Amino acid sequence: MNDLDTFHRLRTPEGQALLAELRDHDPADELAAATRLRREHPAELVSAALGQARLRQRAAAKFGADAWRMYFTPNGVEQSTRATVATHRATRLAALGVRTLADLCCGIGGDALALARAGIRVLAVDRDPLACAAARANAEALGLAELIEVRCADVTEVDTAGYDAVFVDPARRSKARGGRIFDPEAYAPPLSWAVEAARKAPVAALKIAPGVPHEALPEDAETEWISDGGDVKEAVVWFGTGEGGAPRPVPGGRRATLLPAGGSLLGTGLPDPSAAPAEDASPHPPVGPVGDWLYEPDGAVIRAHLVADVARQVGGRLIDPTIAYITADRLTATPYATAYAITDVLPFHVKRLKALLREREVGIAVIKKRGSAVEPEELRKKLKLGGGRKSCTIFLTRVDGAPSMLLGHPATDPVTPGR
Repeated sequence: MNDLDTFHRLRTPEGQALLAELRDHDPADELAAATRLRREHPAELVSAALGQARLRQRAAAKFGADAWRMYFTPNGVEQSTRATVATHRATRLAALGVRTLADLCCGIGGDALALARAGIRVLAVDRDPLACAAARANAEALGLAELIEVRCADVTEVDTAGYDAVFVDPARRSKARGGRIFDPEAYAPPLSWAVEAARKAPVAALKIAPGVPHEALPEDAETEWISDGGDVKEAVVWFGTGEGGAPRPVPGGRRATLLPAGGSLLGTGLPDPSAAPAEDASPHPPVGPVGDWLYEPDGAVIRAHLVADVARQVGGRLIDPTIAYITADRLTATPYATAYAITDVLPFHVKRLKALLREREVGIAVIKKRGSAVEPEELRKKLKLGGGRKSCTIFLTRVDGAPSMLLGHPATDPVTPGR
């Protein structure tokens, strides 16, 4: 029996009963559960149900309660879009007037589900028969089958004419080695093919890895980096103008969007310390001494090369020309960076730091690094923090080129800044 046959058996009453029984099973008891269930059910079906139960448990972090009604493949769990991110993208597409869309490389259908929930009729295409079976099952399980047509085909051979938009999510993992693919032209299909397909559509969105080199991005499109809960999840290349409301794609634009709040920052083109230096770039963000407050930009802001924009927003300056930390003399609220009250700025010296923390009865330390060769966990071992009840955030970085230690606390803590 092949994987597709086994998958279809999971959807029979017997398979459904097994999945229901394994809904809350403890993976540590899997051997005992398998032994017990194989007394009453075929071994292959039990193995498939246990595998699906494991995948659902992993997928709950991305899909929440929906995961327990959905069907997954190992690649599908790994590569599918987190529901919050898919919902954000579907909402933006709907706001651009999109009512029909071709979802190319749909996988298990995570994006198609969000698009359908936004009222968009979807053609979901993938060349993997098992992924297509899962996508079809997921549309049915969540009551969206009338809005989602699943087609098993090579996406490069699908005619997308007549659709309002195209969404492409190329495979970015090597089947041979299992690791991530960093070269956009090694995606399946390649980024160049996806870009050309996008340019033929009224509106298009291409999902790519957030670490994509900026020089690989098409200048006639906007690129949006998205973080969720502080973790950068993906980048999206947007084409077209659409017929609906904002935000419309800005050719050459670089945008950082922060979920779940949804704050979105479109760059002004200021030079940025997280970008490659440009000789003719002006004006440069100012560099100056560490003030009372330090801002740690969100990862999406850094990936989008918008640190300089946030520095201008908070009236701040950089602590070093090449480091993505912003400092200011007063606190200004911004959703695009986490603020810290700074109490100490010292040259890097382990013994001095250890003595200072002991003197202040610090037993809990959050250690962050940027532009430092010191590894936080190695430093933590050397500090040998005792049982003190006070906490501290330690920044290992450079200040105007010099290895330095900054001590402070999150701005939300009741701590007065100043030194």
